Amino acid sequence: MYDSYMNEVAVSEARNRLAEVIEEARRSGEPVSVTRRGRRIAVILDSEAFDRLVDIADDVEDRRALQAARADDDYVPWDEVKAALGLV
Repeated sequence: MYDSYMNEVAVSEARNRLAEVIEEARRSGEPVSVTRRGRRIAVILDSEAFDRLVDIADDVEDRRALQAARADDDYVPWDEVKAALGLV
């Protein structure tokens, strides 16, 4: 059926064995590429791994926004924010 490590599956095979493909991604923590005619068209990923990737992407976007704000001199320093909120 499947190898113990499955990293790629054709759409037709994924359709026929979706529960098994999802379980393999969940169990191994490794993404499973879904392919059509040899090209990856989707990825099945464990929900915890997805959440980690979203968190990382959010952090990267926040850092970019901060850099842009600093470049535009459009930000409030953290010390001022803490003081304004009474956290100092």
